[in-house]
Amino acid sequence: MLSAAKGAFAQQQELFALLNLGLVQSLASGVVSPTEAVKRFYHAENCLYVQKHFRQKVAHMIMSHGVQLPDLFESLPAEGGQREFYHELEIMRSLCLQLLEKRRPSSITPRVAA
Repeated sequence: MLSAAKGAFAQQQELFALLNLGLVQSLASGVVSPTEAVKRFYHAENCLYVQKHFRQKVAHMIMSHGVQLPDLFESLPAEGGQREFYHELEIMRSLCLQLLEKRRPSSITPRVAA
């Protein structure tokens, strides 16, 4: 999907971040299981594509965290696995937001209500 996306590199990067945010939300809500997420998106072929195409540490880190999600439940007790799963999702979400922040023009600052 990303390789077929038209537009500038920055737009592809934004699409990558938004796609991952959707996956993180789907994982957090249970709509997609960690195993399904790896089969559908966080698999080796996509990891290599992201590494070669984006050549950004943050994008590579997102994929790396996604790949390991099913392993958390195999290597940790149920409660610890669940806790670490949500921790990993939060890391992934934060990394996606970092990518999106890089796209935001520096002249635009969010307004804070008083």
